[in-house]
Formats: sequence, C-alpha cells, structure tokens
Amino acid sequence: MSEVQHPICGFVPPHVLEAIAGSTSVPEECRIACHYTLKHAGSYKDQHHQLGWKAHVRSPSTKSKEDRTTALQPVQQPLTAAGAELAVPVQRKIYDCKETQARPGTLVRSEGQERIKDRQGNNCYDGFKITHDFYSKIFGRNSIDDRGLALVGSIHYKLNSAPAGYNNAFWDGNKNQMVFGDGDHIAFDYLTDSPDVIAHELSHGFVQFTSPLEYYWQAGALNESCADVFGCMIEQWHMRQSVDDGDWNVGQTVFPVSFRGTALRTLKAGKALFRRPYLYTGGADNRGVHINSGIPNHAFYLAAKSLRGYSWEKAGKVWYKTMTSGKIPSNCDFATFAAVTVDVAGKEFIDASVENAIRDAWVKVGVLAPNVSLKALL
Repeated sequence: MSEVQHPICGFVPPHVLEAIAGSTSVPEECRIACHYTLKHAGSYKDQHHQLGWKAHVRSPSTKSKEDRTTALQPVQQPLTAAGAELAVPVQRKIYDCKETQARPGTLVRSEGQERIKDRQGNNCYDGFKITHDFYSKIFGRNSIDDRGLALVGSIHYKLNSAPAGYNNAFWDGNKNQMVFGDGDHIAFDYLTDSPDVIAHELSHGFVQFTSPLEYYWQAGALNESCADVFGCMIEQWHMRQSVDDGDWNVGQTVFPVSFRGTALRTLKAGKALFRRPYLYTGGADNRGVHINSGIPNHAFYLAAKSLRGYSWEKAGKVWYKTMTSGKIPSNCDFATFAAVTVDVAGKEFIDASVENAIRDAWVKVGVLAPNVSLKALL
C-alpha cells in the first residue's frame, strides 16, 4: 500500500512570483530569486504555473537593504491569555538550514531553551507557541494533529542552485514541518517576521489532520482559505482584536519597507462566485487555489463581521467544528462546505442569528442560493 502524499503548501502564490519574475520594475536579483522559488515549487509539487492571473508589480523604493531589515518589527509581544483555560504544553524544535536546502538543518533551539542570537529563530519559536496556544485554549486541541505533534521549523532555507534568497515559506505535510526562506530583501523579506505566515502555514497542518482537502480546484481553494481564516483569527486573538479592530490582511509584513502598505491577500475584498473575474477557471496554481480562496475568505469575513465580537467565538467555532465534523470530503466544493457550516451553526448555537449570518454570508458571495435546501447539498 503506497504512502499518502500530502501537498507542499506555499504561502506566496505562484502567480505573484511569476509576475515579479517577469517584471522589469524590479532588480535582476529579485527576478532571479522569484524565478528559482517558482521553479522549485513546480518541481517539488509537479505543478505547472502558467501565468493565468495578473499581478501588478511596482518598482521598490531606493531604501537600502539595511533600512528595510532594521525597520522590521519582531514577532508580537508575549501572548496575553484569552481565557481561563490552561494551554496544552507545546513542543518546539527550530533548525537552521544555513542558506542551503538541506533539511531539517542544524538544531538551534528546542523547547524551554533560552533565546538565541537569531531573530528569525526566535520569531519562529514564538510564532509556533502563539498558534499552538490558540488551538489549545480556544478549541482544546493538543497541537495541530490533536496528538501532541511537535512543531518543527527550518529557517534560513535557500536553494543550493539559486544565487539569491528563497521567497517563500511552506508547510511540508510529508515531513510535518514548516520551512522559511529569508526572501531576497527586495520584494520579500524574512518570512518569519509575519506571525500570520506562521499561523497560516501551521493551519495547513490543521487541515491535513482534520479534513485533508485536495490541493486542487475548489477543494484546494478551501484548503488555502481555511489557512487564511485561521491565520487571521490567530493574529486577532494574539492582539486581542475584535472583528472591527482586525485588519483582515494576510502577509502584510512579508514585504520590505519599500513595499509596505500592501498585503498578499485581504479577507475584506468583495469577491463573489458570480462576479468574474473573481472565479478563476484556468489551469495555473492548481486551478487557482490561491485565487479562488478569496470567495470563502470573504464569506467568513462577512459572517464574522455580522456576528460582531471576536471572530473565534462564533464564526470561528463554526469553521473549526466544520473541519472536525467528518463531513468534509477531500474533493469538497464550495457549496458542500457552505452547507456544512450552516448545518453546524444550527446545531452548535441555539441563537438562530448565527446560522442566519453564516447562510447570508454564503448567499452574498454567490455560493448558496437564498432559499436552497441544505438536504440537497449534504
């Protein structure tokens, strides 16, 4: 019996890397870094990334690399408890690839050890705990697999053949570990500097261990969306932000100072299934897993905003219960996922406003018809 192969889930979408690799607005070093990062993703996952979705590339400012690097902020301040629950103990191991692609690399920090003289290693260590504690304190989960899985990260990853830095971070479900590049410091900077990158990628692991969605078409978009949704919730929980306080952006701190003010994705974008070109139907990016994820992303945003308070209390609980319900098939489409969330909301909350808010959100993005029968979809 052959071993199940899990997808390699990268944070930076291939259409973004390809757009930068082909741009004349950035230095050659940046184009080369994006080209090698994209090529590596294609060979690793046997995916073909033809440019099917346009990304706008603008010239970086003339700020020096030192200006950009020293201006970056470390991972957020230590976690403030969000509830009375005690977190399940976390186990962390941080390795240094030393700008090679040999994994996991040299062990530089294990659970309980003092901080090291490497900001990226400490950020990874801290980000792992923030994510672990969210799943533990909010949902009573024992690590992302609910069995105490040690959280392993490899930092300073770089392709041996590449002359420039690695412009991505990814979850490797076959080795159950995260990998972080340092970026080229032109278009992308240290991937460990963004807490939501860590939360997003570890949440791919959560998806893998609950409802392992295929990394293709609508199921793949749901996989990416769940990582975005939980990544946003984790950042908001860590910052103690309500749905009104959170920025709902993903990857806003992966850019150097010259690119600040932007983000890779935002859940606030009004994407809808019935509004082209929001639904991408081409072959790139495994048929648009990073593009079409914007549709369920926006549905979650609408539901959470309607329910107010904290995103993890109602909408987040419904998404979590949906992923652990056993009702999400590996090839799940948007309509099936939406129907399960509405069904779960009705069973988890006596207050009908939760079910109504979630149903209405899916209607607004065009996934569910206003009067659709859930029985026809479940």
